[in-house]
Formats: sequence, C-alpha cells, structure tokens
Amino acid sequence: MGTARHRLEATFSARPSRFRNPLPTFAAVVAAGLSLVLVAGCGGGGDTGKAKTKDGKTVVTMGMFGVMGFKESGLLDRYMEENPDILIEADVAGDEQTYYTALQTHLAAGSGLKDIQGIEIGRAKELVDTQSGKFADLSKTPGLDHYLPWKSSQVTTDDGKLLGLGTDIGPMAVCYRKDLFEQAGLPTERAEVEKLWAGDWAKYVDVGRDFKKGTKDKKLAFMDSSSGLFNAMIYGDEQQFYDKSGKLIYQDNPVVKDAWTLAADAAESGLTAKLRQFQPGWDPGLANGTFATTVCPAWMLAHISEKAGPANKGKWDVAKAPKGANWGGTFLGVMENSPVKKEASDLVAWLTAPEQQAYIFEKLGNFPSSKTALDMPAVANGKSAYFSDAPIGQIFGDAAKEIPDEQVLGRKDGTIKDAFSAGLQLIEAQGKSPDEAWKTTDERIEKATR
Repeated sequence: MGTARHRLEATFSARPSRFRNPLPTFAAVVAAGLSLVLVAGCGGGGDTGKAKTKDGKTVVTMGMFGVMGFKESGLLDRYMEENPDILIEADVAGDEQTYYTALQTHLAAGSGLKDIQGIEIGRAKELVDTQSGKFADLSKTPGLDHYLPWKSSQVTTDDGKLLGLGTDIGPMAVCYRKDLFEQAGLPTERAEVEKLWAGDWAKYVDVGRDFKKGTKDKKLAFMDSSSGLFNAMIYGDEQQFYDKSGKLIYQDNPVVKDAWTLAADAAESGLTAKLRQFQPGWDPGLANGTFATTVCPAWMLAHISEKAGPANKGKWDVAKAPKGANWGGTFLGVMENSPVKKEASDLVAWLTAPEQQAYIFEKLGNFPSSKTALDMPAVANGKSAYFSDAPIGQIFGDAAKEIPDEQVLGRKDGTIKDAFSAGLQLIEAQGKSPDEAWKTTDERIEKATR
C-alpha cells in the first residue's frame, strides 16, 4: 500500500476531467497505461437474464469516466479475488462529457446501460429530476451514516430515493508558492499564512494587495484567476444558483453577489494573472511561477505537481482556505433494470465503504466523501512531499467538515458556473466594468436556462 506522501511525489499524469466541465476545454488527460473505452451498448441494465461466463461467474458491468480510482487502484481485482463468483467488466471513458452524452442516449433508449454507472456531481440534479426511475434506490444500503451529510443529499430525490453512493469529493484549500511569498515580504510558514486570511475571503484579497506592493517582480500576480476565487466563495454555502424548489436565485443570492463583487475587485486591481484554470497558459504558469496562489480542490494537487514539475517541489505549500467549500465529486449508481441489481448494489456498497475510500486516497489522492474515512490514519495523517509535507489529509478533511449539511444543486449548475467564469474573464482580459460583465453574464445564463 502506497502512502499519501509517495502518492503525490510519484510521477503520473494529471487526473482527467471528472468534474462537470470545470472549464469548457478542460482536457481529459488520462493516467499512463489507462485503457479508455467509451460507454458501449453491452450488458447491464435493460438486458434480460443474468450474464454468465463459461465457468458460471456472474458478470457485473461498470461504466465510469476519468480516474475514479476503482480500476486504477486494483480494488476491482481485489473484489473479484474475494468474490470468485463475480466477474467485473469495467469500461472507462477519459472524457466525462463524452461519457455523459452516451449515458443520456442509453437512458433514453432504455438499453445499453451498464449495471453500474458513474455520476458526476454536475449531472446529479438533472438525473435526480429527470431519470430517477432508471436508477435503483440505494437508501436501504446498510451503514450509510458514514457519509458526510451533504454528500448523499446531492443525489436524493424529494421522496427520499438515493440514486447513488458517494465516492470522492473536492474540498478546497489555497495552494501557494513559499518562495514568491518570501520575495514579497510575506510570511511563508503554513500556520502564519493561514492566519493572514482566516475566516474571510476579503482578507485573502487584501493579502494580494500586500503581495503586489511587496513583490520585486511586478510581472508576478498574486492569484491565477478571479474565477477560482469566485468558485471557492460560492461552493461553501448551502445555495448558489438555485433554491430547493429549482428556482434560479443567482441574481439575488447575496452569496453569489458578494463572490462576484470580490472576484471582480481582484480582477480590476490587477491581482490576477488572467489565467483561467486548465485553459492555455495556466499549466506553464504553474511551472514558471507566474502567480503565487491558486484556490485548489484536493483533486487539483496531482495536476499541479505534474505540471509545475520536479523543479518546483518544495516551493509549493497548501494552506487552509478562509472557509470550507467543495468543488467536484462523483457517485456510483445501480440501474433499476439491471439483471444483477443485488450483485451490483453489493459491489457499489463495498467500493464506497470507508476502508476502500481511504485506500484510494493513499493510492491516487481521490479525497473521501466518508466522514469515517476522513478520521482514519491513512487519510488524517496524509501528507504531500511535493507540497512541503503539507498535512493534506487534515487540511482538506477540516474543509469538508465545514461545508453545510446540505448543498442545493440545479440542473444547469455547470453551465452557469462556466458563464460566471467567462464573465469574470471579460473584466480581467477585456477591461469590461463589473456591471457590463454582469449584464453579459446574466444574458448568457438566461439564454442557457430557458
């Protein structure tokens, strides 16, 4: 079993985009050696009779995307060793967008579905509202109280049906360059840095002003993008773009308005490098020290360590964010018409149990959605050698526990978030005023949500 320290120090490709279109062109780069098979129309839900191999094993099929970790960590092989009557056939799509398009096609046709299908957080509400009848109810699964309370609520229908069991999440922190902080006359030790912005994102922006005044290299920016700040602020609250009834509320939601105002202020004040995360220029910025901080979900650390490269090991560190927030996460659902629904449900329950979530964190860095797993030594004591031995298990675990017990999702959450990111870019890159950019963003959202 690898350690968290070795995991982030190892050389491996960045995790592909499993999160709902973080940005329109977020590349789906796949870990070396990973075989990518798009969701195909074989086996699973909609077929009749249990699929059997020549030697009598029951076949359970899985459709997944990116690096969900079950195949890559060897957990599927372990399950088959412990359950020799089961054969798992897992297809993995590298691009979540392609995966979801195929899943929608199979759901509409009522055939070609796998017994188990991965669900990305940005798709959860749409599936809950429009496709709940196609998924088995997993609410009676024993021991579900190990999850963080807000995780399961994201895939629960109004009448209590649970469409999937949680896998990982994306609690957020601030990744920062110690050498660039020192150059600007700011503290570099993690505990001191956290005090600079404790409890208030506005303090984080104020630190940016101090950084701008103190840095010797005036080409350096404090943060990569204002959109990262915006995301961190809104995803720490119960409601962002929609209320519980499904009504759009972003125009009047003070959480969104405050996040927009502060992010726009950072953009207008020249505190950003004008680099949207995962867009062209951002990866070189990580390697070349173009910016001193980036708001980073747990899953982003693998990407930063790869793109910033060995030369920057030990220069980066991770500090607690002003407020806990979550960006990203996935689930495993079982199809209602699966001929092996019981076997599939048993497999999903085992894969998402605390012990397996902790194991995947050690092997790959996927951060657990299980509060029980968060307290296990493998997670709680997890550190990153690349990020100056930062206690990432503790930092991200504490952030996850700060998030409200419920997070309201909407059908077009991903689309709306992308619109706000593009709107802030109008301020950063085109010099638009915050009012002009808001008006354009509002028009785009209105068109996209009709």
